Amino acid sequence: MKAVQLIGFGGPDMLELAEVPAPEPGPDEVLIRVKTCGVNFAETAMRADRYAITPPVPSIPGSEVAGVVERIGANVAGIAIGQRVAGSAYAAGQLFGGYAELMTCPAAYVTPIPDALTFEEAVALMVQGLTAWHLLDRAPAAGKRVLISAAAGGVGNLLVQLAKRADAALIVAAASTDDKRNFALSIGADVAVDYTASGWSAGVRALTDGQGADIVFESVGGTVVAESLKALAPLGQLVLYGSLNILEFNMGVPELLGLIFQNQSVTGFATVPLMTAASLQRSQAQIFALAAAKELKVTIGGVFPLDQASEAHRALEGRRTHGKLVLVP
Repeated sequence: MKAVQLIGFGGPDMLELAEVPAPEPGPDEVLIRVKTCGVNFAETAMRADRYAITPPVPSIPGSEVAGVVERIGANVAGIAIGQRVAGSAYAAGQLFGGYAELMTCPAAYVTPIPDALTFEEAVALMVQGLTAWHLLDRAPAAGKRVLISAAAGGVGNLLVQLAKRADAALIVAAASTDDKRNFALSIGADVAVDYTASGWSAGVRALTDGQGADIVFESVGGTVVAESLKALAPLGQLVLYGSLNILEFNMGVPELLGLIFQNQSVTGFATVPLMTAASLQRSQAQIFALAAAKELKVTIGGVFPLDQASEAHRALEGRRTHGKLVLVP
């Protein structure tokens, strides 16, 4: 089969299309004919050897796919050959194998895709959809002023919509371009700010009558974290998530004093540790149902063939798109 291999650590040119043996499903696994595979920031960090996990070389990146069941293991029940499914291998700790024509996935982490959803839409609602869903479960938005960084991104755009459904009092979208800010406004954000502008937290305070945001969902990292703290209201909660936040983080005594004397909190968030097979099945079905009923807009920011995986990484790292980027074998 054809697959994209990571042949070494470095830039996007470390991704190469190759012919490799097809995987064999184990007794508790499903073999999926991949129709779409999601591209995530975590994979760009792995490629550069800047992630919490160093991948083996060579290896096939990718851990979320949508496709059709090709074969099933001897112990698998309730899944049929030919069925349209989402394979959330990442939730089972399987972080590789998705940038390919075929991928195995533990059957417990395989969920049906409604007929009303395309394979591209399904992939956009997996890592990103579950992240947005559980972020709001951990930090409920009802009645709160919410600031969402990278609001036009894969997670951010779903957070905007789900926070709106949850009756947030005000949604402030932070994004880097006019196009992205306008997109965030079009899907439910109330106001928008440019997080690349100097001192942008002052704009957030002005938009919130001087109070600041009660909840900040932050995924950009670097200096955006410090500015997000300045935009945080007394008693507010800063929620840090995403692979970019583990690459650069600085917090000193001045920030700590602010947290203490304003009774603020900083919360870390990662989706996978929250996932059991049962919780994934339940929440994934709920997200799919919302999108299938057209109550959640799914945005695909780019579709790339396997042999252009390096271009997909460049687009993601260059923040040139909004929504979800996918690969198509």
